[in-house]
Amino acid sequence: MQRFFSYKYYAHKKQHTASKTKALFALGWVSFIWGTTWLASKIGVTYMPALQMSGIRQFIGGILLIMFFVFKNQPLPKGRQWATIFVLSILNFMLSNGLSTWGIKFISSGLGSIISAIFPLWLVLITMIAGKRMPLQAIIGLLMGFGGVCIIFYEHLKDFLNADFRFGIFLSLIATVTWAFGTLYTKQQAVNFNPYFSVGIQMLIAGIILSLVAHASGNAIPLADIPSTSWWAISYLVLFGSITTFIIYVYSLQHLPAALASVYAYINPIVAVLLGAILLGEKLTLFIGVGGIITIAGVYLVNNSLKKPVITAGLKPENEI
Repeated sequence: MQRFFSYKYYAHKKQHTASKTKALFALGWVSFIWGTTWLASKIGVTYMPALQMSGIRQFIGGILLIMFFVFKNQPLPKGRQWATIFVLSILNFMLSNGLSTWGIKFISSGLGSIISAIFPLWLVLITMIAGKRMPLQAIIGLLMGFGGVCIIFYEHLKDFLNADFRFGIFLSLIATVTWAFGTLYTKQQAVNFNPYFSVGIQMLIAGIILSLVAHASGNAIPLADIPSTSWWAISYLVLFGSITTFIIYVYSLQHLPAALASVYAYINPIVAVLLGAILLGEKLTLFIGVGGIITIAGVYLVNNSLKKPVITAGLKPENEI
């Protein structure tokens, strides 16, 4: 009998180790692939209007995600859940993803990825404005994060004379603010709906609205005129950015502690900056390197402190974009 229970214990332990190994591999995949989506987006918007590309990407990705969760027999949203999903589709995908994609048409993919990583800093500011006390660690992280951004922008002071560069920075910053509000709203409403299934619906709604806005504003070209390079970028973003990696991310969340699963958010910008420099020839300087490290360290302190009080920042940035 003792031998039987000993066998069961070691079998269970072996199975647990295998699951954890798969989850760590999944986390590594998410950390790298979501970093590469910045490059794919940069390549795509180089040859076509950014809002149109984001709309097409979200529309296709949304349909495929909905099909996946329907196949998994996930229940459809009901009643007031649709209102929540609509609000999140505007905040998280139409504004956050749409504006960040538009922004990197005018700035480097590496700079866009670093800016996107600061959204937890807005969570601290919003919470403080709301009159809630924040841990000292969060305040230190806030100061470090914005200090790191200042170091990065010191390298780009002359670039601010360029209207396109200023516009790209503005779009990217607004995208982080809307993602912060979307994160807070998701936290408040999480008990009322399936956050994973709803992402597909959010993407579909945002894709339709973005496409309509792009055409109505004249920021669209005929589908036949979209070059193959942009179609390949869209295909990569849909298949790896929106579908495969998202499903793998859900798997890692289910098998790893939330603190460990959120590590991807700090690795994504590093991947984007390095690959942008290697593959796209984007500028990589000491100011960007040091400023990026300080910024990410500040974001880490904020995330770590916010796991205890009223809000958490462990959701995906889009940040992945």
